Order: sequence, then C-alpha cells, then structure tokens
Amino acid sequence: MSAVFYINAVLLGVGLAMDAFSVSVANGLNEPDMTRRKALGSAAVFGGFQTLMPLIGWLCVHTLFEAFESFRRYIPWIALALLLFIGGKMIYEGLRGRAAESVGAGTLLVQGVATSIDALSVGLTIAGLDFGFALIEALIIGAVTFGICFGGVWLGKKVGSVVSDKASVIGGAILIAIGIEIFLKGVL
Repeated sequence: MSAVFYINAVLLGVGLAMDAFSVSVANGLNEPDMTRRKALGSAAVFGGFQTLMPLIGWLCVHTLFEAFESFRRYIPWIALALLLFIGGKMIYEGLRGRAAESVGAGTLLVQGVATSIDALSVGLTIAGLDFGFALIEALIIGAVTFGICFGGVWLGKKVGSVVSDKASVIGGAILIAIGIEIFLKGVL
C-alpha cells in the first residue's frame, strides 16, 4: 500500500460523499433542532452505506458479474424514484405549513441506499484488489463520508434555524435535485 492508494481512496470517498452530503444538509435544514447524537447517527448511516456498497460491488464482480452488470442500468432509476418520493413529501408538507418532521430511521435508511447505490460501481474499480485492500479502501470511503455528512448536517442545522419556515421545501428541492443529478449522470 502506497501513499497513492490512500490518496485515491480519500478522493474517491470525497467524490462519492457529495450526494450524501447534500442529503445531510437537507436533513439538517428539515430538522434544525437535531441532537448531536442523531446527527452522528445520521452520518454513520451514510458512512456505513458508502462502506458497504463498494464491498457488495466487489463481491458481485468476483461472484455474480453478469447479474451485477444487468442490474447496473437500473441504479439511476432507483435513486431517482427514492429521492423524488422523499423530496416530494418534504415539499408537500412544507407548503401545507406542517411542522417539519423528524427524519426517522426508515427515511434515513432509504436516503442511505439512494445516495450510495452508485457506489456499487466502485466494486468494478476495486475488483483488481484482494479483499483486504478492498476493505481498507471501503473503510476509508466510509470514514470520509461520515465526516463530510456530519459537517453537512451541522451546516443544514445552522441554515435551517435561519430559514426554518421554508426549510422543508428547500430540503425537499435539494433531494429532488440530487435524484435528478444521479439519474442524469447514470443515463448519459
């Protein structure tokens, strides 16, 4: 393992974490009174999924390559559908004047899957590594994602306390924009 290996892993983590960062900001906007413990838990979910998905991709490449390849074309569609649903619900509730709902465990898990499903493709890029190196790379990606997402929740909370009456609408719009971005990136 060289310094280049670690630098590449960190840079890959930063690139993969951007969607999860944006969702974390939206969650902080939606829930400006989120506790530190919940913010850490939220970041841990995103970091966990960003760790797990490349390893699943690596495993698929080493065992079920053909099945993984046929599934790959549906990834952008799945992410789009999940984020449109969650974002649309947030916008609807924000426009109806309902108080912002706390981000529940189910919603957080759906967000984690939606923002990390593209990381399955990283399994293709790390397929040449043995499992030990693939695990180290995935753990670095997860740790980077954790830090970035915790910062995203904090940023969203700060902004959310200023724009609290529109935070749910803004957060929902961000989620929809992320879904569209993932979709366009995946089909173009």
